[in-house]
Amino acid sequence: MGLRDFMDAVLGRSSLPKAKSDKLFAISTASITLESNLGLKPSGLAGICFKPIGASAYESARKEIQELLEYSSKETETEFRLEKDEFNFLWAIFKDLDFEDLVANIHLVSETLEEHGFGEQILCAIYRFDSEPEAGTAEREGKAGGRKVVYWIYNFKQGTYYPFIPLSGKQRDSPFEFRLRAEMEREMPIEKNVEKWYPLWGIPF
Repeated sequence: MGLRDFMDAVLGRSSLPKAKSDKLFAISTASITLESNLGLKPSGLAGICFKPIGASAYESARKEIQELLEYSSKETETEFRLEKDEFNFLWAIFKDLDFEDLVANIHLVSETLEEHGFGEQILCAIYRFDSEPEAGTAEREGKAGGRKVVYWIYNFKQGTYYPFIPLSGKQRDSPFEFRLRAEMEREMPIEKNVEKWYPLWGIPF
């Protein structure tokens, strides 16, 4: 399953629930536990993924989103870029070494986009964490110099987080994902239905 399946599963309805952005801040305090107890450090990267926008409306929508992001990211001086992937999903990717600023900016941007009519376009917010490489993992995982890359994905429609740990060959580290759930479910609103832990292959950061 990839982004298109995620979109179909989450947005495959005629009437969409309002995006729930109030629980985004849970990851701010949870990041302390993730680093101290599990050795997972914020990478300084996060993103918001939008469902595909029709070709006729794409350029105007992209321009408006660009202007909104420029305005909303000024206060925290968070860097950002817009990127379109091979499936025509639009990504707003943010860079900020101050994790508090990163979380605050993701929240501000999502609220701003909702206010300007883009709420139903938002699929999810994603935060990347990195671990130090374990002995012998560099060749097996083949990514980020052997570090374990952990994504926390926030589903705006459900108001919940879930972990996604991609490995090479489109495999995922399910045992560690379940460990993260056990360790963090008291601190974060984690999605209880693991069938909704959709793997998002090809996250561009």
